[in-house]
Amino acid sequence: MNFRRGMIAAAVVLGAATFAGTAAAEPCVQDTFESEAYIVCTVEKGSDHLRLFWQNEDGEPYRDFSGVAESIKKSGQNLVFAVNAGMYLTDFSPIGLYVEDGKELRPASTARSDGPPDGPVPNFYKKPNGVFFIDATSAAILPTQEFLKRRPDVRLATQSGPMLVIDNKLNPIFIVRSTDKTRRGGVGICGDGVVRFAISEDRVNFHDFARLFRDHLACPNALFLDGGRGVGLYSPALGRNDNSWHGGFGPMFGLVE
Repeated sequence: MNFRRGMIAAAVVLGAATFAGTAAAEPCVQDTFESEAYIVCTVEKGSDHLRLFWQNEDGEPYRDFSGVAESIKKSGQNLVFAVNAGMYLTDFSPIGLYVEDGKELRPASTARSDGPPDGPVPNFYKKPNGVFFIDATSAAILPTQEFLKRRPDVRLATQSGPMLVIDNKLNPIFIVRSTDKTRRGGVGICGDGVVRFAISEDRVNFHDFARLFRDHLACPNALFLDGGRGVGLYSPALGRNDNSWHGGFGPMFGLVE
């Protein structure tokens, strides 16, 4: 066992305690599932401290976690953790639906793809994609078409794709033992309405990443946020302040206290 694996294994006890519902010092913990390393960040049901960030007070994309942390600090609060909140265009704007503080800044996308007809389907457009949102009472994830049918009144929302888990079933497009592996990030709505974000420390395929949410984190619904060079985490407690190799992040989730 190498040093990093040893450290992660030692942290599993803390992660297990967090998932069992006992008190934990920090929301983000190291965890393993089927020998793969992950960071899992938990937000309890009813918390109103989870927010979305995209543009600063000058209307420019934040692009990195440090900019968000500095902005939050000016208001007398702290950024406890942050992760990327979905895929974005070259100008760092969200590809699909984006609602911040109750204001829709980008509409939902129902397009099939933005690539050539005979090319591979980008992850955002793999069906079904979905929407993570928080309304007046709780957080939820719905496939995009179902969200658009219901049109709930939301405080925040972000669209991404594909869906990882739908009503406790894996997205059927995923292939068992697929060799399409990369680092991945996602979010799930888990038992008792708890929100859990997870990022892989190593390369994993979609099928195994979806099983992390369903079989390990007990999330009946989960949504893929981004992969490869777009995966990132901010957690002072874990000494993490990742940068995106794309030149910056677009939308970002942040837990503010």
